[in-house]
This record gives sequence, C-alpha cells and structure tokens, in this order.
Amino acid sequence: MASQRLKRGVRGALAATAVAAAAVGVAPVPAGAQPNTASDALKKYNELAEQATKLNEELLQAEEKHKANQAELDKATAELAQASQAGDQAKADEEQFRGQVDLLTEASFEGARFNQLSALLVSDSQQDFLDRMSALGILAADNGEALDKLSGAVDAAEAARTKAADAQNKARTATEEAAKIAEDVRKRKGDLEKQMTEVRTQLNRLTASEKSALTNPGDTSQISVPASKAGEALAFALAQRGDMYQYGATGPDLWDCSGLTMKSYAAAGVSIPRTSNGQATAGRAVTRAQVTAGDLIIYNGGNHVGMAVDNARVVHASTDGVPVKIVPLENPGTIYAMRRIAG
Repeated sequence: MASQRLKRGVRGALAATAVAAAAVGVAPVPAGAQPNTASDALKKYNELAEQATKLNEELLQAEEKHKANQAELDKATAELAQASQAGDQAKADEEQFRGQVDLLTEASFEGARFNQLSALLVSDSQQDFLDRMSALGILAADNGEALDKLSGAVDAAEAARTKAADAQNKARTATEEAAKIAEDVRKRKGDLEKQMTEVRTQLNRLTASEKSALTNPGDTSQISVPASKAGEALAFALAQRGDMYQYGATGPDLWDCSGLTMKSYAAAGVSIPRTSNGQATAGRAVTRAQVTAGDLIIYNGGNHVGMAVDNARVVHASTDGVPVKIVPLENPGTIYAMRRIAG
C-alpha cells in the first residue's frame, strides 16, 4: 500500500505535465466531465475524444476477430493435413487389399474351376477330396475377407477424400476471411490515428484552466473495498488512479477503458473479454438501483466502460489528456449496460 500511495503522490506531482505527455503518444476513452459552462473548444474536444474511443473499440474488436480467425485457419490447416494423411493411408490400404483380391481371384480361375464338382472329379481318394474341399473353403474365406477389407478401404478412402475436400474449403475460406479482416484492421488503425491527431490538436487549444481541470486526478483518498473478487478488482482499478490513457493499452501505467477493467478483474483471478462491447455481455445484468462496488458500467452503446466504486461513482480511464479517476456514475456518458462480474 505504501508503494501505491507513493505512486499516487508522484502522479499528482506530474499532473501538470500530463497534457504534454498525451501529445507524445498517450491517449484515452469516452468523455469525462462535461460542465454546462464548457467552452466550445472543450465541447469539441469531448466530441472528438468520444469518436476516437469508438474507433478504438472497433479496432480492438477487429483485432480480436483477426485472432479468432487465425485460430480457425490454423485448425482448418491442421485438419487438412490430417485428412490428407488419412487419405494417403486409405489409398494405400485400398491398393493392398485390391491386390489380394486380384491374386485370390486369379488363383480361383487357375485352379481348374476349383469347385466341389471339379474337386470330386480330380481327387484320387476320399482324403484327397477332403483336402481339396478344405483348400477350397480356405480360398473362399480368404477371398471373402479380402473383399470385405477392400470394401472398407474403398469407403475409408472416399470418406477421407470428402473430409480433405471439406478441410480444404474451410482453410480457403478462413484464408480469404483473414485477408479481409487484416485489411479492416489496417483501415481502422489509420482512421484511429487520424482521429487521435485531431483530439490532440484540439487538446492544445484548451485554456489553461480547462487543461488543469482535465489533468486533475480527482479523489485519490484511500477507499475501502468489499472482501470479494469484485472488491479485489476494484482495489486494483483504484490503485491506477492518476495513470494516463493510451489507446489499446493494458497497463502497467497506461490504459484504455476496457484494458483497465479487464486487468483489474484478471488481478482478482477472473477472466473477462478484452473489449467494452464484449464486457457488456459478461457476468449478469443488474439494475441501476442494484449497482454496487466492482460492477461494470458500460456507456455509449458499448464503446466505453468503467467500474463502479459504489452506487454513485465510477472509476474509469477517461479520454486523451485525462488520468484514470473517479467521477459520478452518470458522468462518462449514456449508460448502455450494467453487469455484475463476481458476487
């Protein structure tokens, strides 16, 4: 705890330089406080920052889709390799058993029409006849067994060919989809970078008092948390107060909104989705009246997320130039979903 207090003290001392840091690569999420007396420049800044947050969320979703698709592609490629191997084995079995059947069939014909009548006619004695009948039975049994094996091998080969064709189609589809998603990721990265430039340009147009209000870390006092997984997650989130936002960041000292909440619950041993949109369906829904410490509050159509400190406040990674801080629960935007992850 002493190290966390020191960390917060350093953050407070560095608050005045946070804007300069943001201009070099730090960035954040949904709109923070938006007082009615805000200047046009501040209003524009909040608008641009919220748009950047949306683009960041879309980029994260596209990257997650790309990872999932790559897993599908790897699976399809592995299945194709297995199917091809099984097909080669089935083909070899088919050739082997077909050869046996051909040999036995040839032996039958070369055995002077080896049937019961011919066996009787050419036998020199009763024992010779019995021996010939026994050989005839063995030949028939061997031929039957070989035919059964050949039939099974043919069926296996056909099944292997069908499976290989399906695996090849899946691999081809996954490859094509991967290319489309990769292009989408590149486009969204470009859109986000342009938007971030606009946000930072607008940030530099704010008055000194507006910049000071943005960089103020707010309440950094010690806050008690419940003795639960939700409480552990909240304690982690609160310990990051004063850290700055950066798009796509998941710590240890820079965060985007969903990166902060994901790592907070990971610190409590609970896994939740990476994006705020994914977190909007995690756990179970609660009503506004039921919101308590550790609940996730999702805003603006799923594009931003914070963690409830209690029924009235939320801690969140806000937006460019703004540190992780506690704000009124309704402050970050329009509430989209409220989810209880643990407890």
